[in-house]
Amino acid sequence: MTAIPEQRPTDQGPTGSGQPADGDLRTLFGQSIAVFAALSGPAHVLEAANPAFFATIGEDRVRTGIPLVDVMPELAGQGFLDLLDQVYRTGEPYTGHDARILLGSGTTAREVFFDFTYEPRRDTTGAVTGIRVIGVETTPIRHAQRLMIKHRALLEQIARQAPLTEVLEGMARSIENLSPHGVLVSILLADPDCAHLRHGAAPSLPDFYNQAIDGIATGDGVGSCGTAAHRREPVITTDITADPAWAAFRDLAEAARLASCWSMPILARDGHLLGTFAMYHHTPRKPEDIDLALARLFADTAALAIERHHIEQAQRAAEASAQSALQELAKTVRAERQLRAEAEQRAEAAAELNARMRTAAAALADRPHPERCELGGTTGCRESAEIKIADSWGDAAWGCPAHVEEAILNVRSVFIASEELGGLAAYLTRPGQR
Repeated sequence: MTAIPEQRPTDQGPTGSGQPADGDLRTLFGQSIAVFAALSGPAHVLEAANPAFFATIGEDRVRTGIPLVDVMPELAGQGFLDLLDQVYRTGEPYTGHDARILLGSGTTAREVFFDFTYEPRRDTTGAVTGIRVIGVETTPIRHAQRLMIKHRALLEQIARQAPLTEVLEGMARSIENLSPHGVLVSILLADPDCAHLRHGAAPSLPDFYNQAIDGIATGDGVGSCGTAAHRREPVITTDITADPAWAAFRDLAEAARLASCWSMPILARDGHLLGTFAMYHHTPRKPEDIDLALARLFADTAALAIERHHIEQAQRAAEASAQSALQELAKTVRAERQLRAEAEQRAEAAAELNARMRTAAAALADRPHPERCELGGTTGCRESAEIKIADSWGDAAWGCPAHVEEAILNVRSVFIASEELGGLAAYLTRPGQR
């Protein structure tokens, strides 16, 4: 049967009723993006529909002359058949706005949204004979609204400096939810040398797959992502099993049930490689315009997030370096102060010892070699006076090896003055120095 049957006399509205003829409506809606269908009887038999109607429900379901529920069994349970019964019974039209409809079933099911009107059809007596369905799909508008909401939320995350993993994870899930076809998103991040790609986000891909491709090289023939990163341009693989670039990863893709992959490089404003943005499918597929538009939009957003992350990392590294330098400077200042304090203490000790030497030299200038150490200060020293030391001013004193060593170490001008009573030899060969 044809989608739009030839006009028949019964298609005309009642004379003077002010209602449009169905034939005129089919003509008006024939090439329109709005859907139109004419239903008859209480069973809502599909008499006619325009191409947009069948394009919406699926070209494989182009049938007329049977109840609508047989053409679209998925409508049962969604409330639309009940509304048709109500309009047919009451003769009152019904208008729905942004109504959600699930078309198809199983893995082919898809969600669409419509503004629609159910309008009663009447014969010349005014009795209801069927229903006209007129609708405009609002799915693109709905998706655009959802897209802008998701995109705005991502930009807000980037502005408040949310962790990069959080931003990329949310981005991947947003695209998977927005895409009209089942898609799995992967975002890889380039190493600083741009020679390898690291896992960024892929919430719907198997863990074993993400682990296997983490760290893959960039280069021609390294899957879709490695090739896109190397060429700095999109790479479309519609069938992984037939693409030579996937030879090394074909078994891995098969294990993950991946059949196609479209990868786009993520580039900084200066053209520097930041990573790749990939969209996978479970079946071989070519991208549609909406797929590529989504990929470009979110690749640019990912670039913004990654660049912001790199700037923040550089700032944190600079702050850490500055903090480390300040800490090292503080340590140096503390060490210098400690050394200065120790030097002052040694100077004080040397001055005290030098004073003791001068006192001993003055007091014993005319006395012979003493028996006891003269360098013990006020506390005195009971050790034997074995070594004579002197300073550059000519002062001299006798002391025990311990006090002599203390004087030599702390008073730079002190030296061994005499070898009398063993002097230097006794100093050099004292116990513990052999």
